[in-house]
Amino acid sequence: MTAIETSALKPADRPRRRGVNLEKWGWIYMRASGVVLIVLIFGHLFMNLMVGDGVKAIDFGFVGGKWADPFWQWWDVLMLWLALIHGANGMRTIVNDYTSPGVVQKVLKGALFAAAAVLIILGTLVVFTFEPCPVGAPADLLPSFCAA
Repeated sequence: MTAIETSALKPADRPRRRGVNLEKWGWIYMRASGVVLIVLIFGHLFMNLMVGDGVKAIDFGFVGGKWADPFWQWWDVLMLWLALIHGANGMRTIVNDYTSPGVVQKVLKGALFAAAAVLIILGTLVVFTFEPCPVGAPADLLPSFCAA
């Protein structure tokens, strides 16, 4: 009987790569952010749809009142950041799966990064700079709940 020699290295004998394993941390992020997003989204839906008058109460005044509280500002910003990064990371995985390494893959990943960054910046600015009753605005343009 003849033994067949194999040149494949056993996992313990393979040289280990140095540095941060970004794929592993991306995988961990997707699981952790998914769990946190479930809590944030269901809390958001419960407060907006079940508490008070439900969906018919959601209007400009409702959002203005909700975002007057820093707790809800941070709740919504955390939900925004986690959802956008989670989605962009998922799309990055799809780009990796369906394109070969090269220029196209780099362009697609760059576009994903740019879109996520712009949306995160704009969304964060909207939440923290939202002012339903701006000072100096004409009284006829202000919502009814603002003091003229």
